[in-house]
Amino acid sequence: MTEEEMRKRLEILRIEHRDLDAAIDALGAAGSNDQLQIARLKKRKLRLKDQIAIIEDYLIPDIIA
Repeated sequence: MTEEEMRKRLEILRIEHRDLDAAIDALGAAGSNDQLQIARLKKRKLRLKDQIAIIEDYLIPDIIA
């Protein structure tokens, strides 16, 4: 995977992460009693966050102090 492809993938993951955040907020605001659905969305959001962190770590080099 090239760096450009990784940057595109990173942007897609960030958008999906924001969308999940909005969906979780909407379910909570609507007073949804479907805690299983909310828990699944939160778990998916955490997986996306981990994937984002992995790609960011690869793309952003460590600074040697």
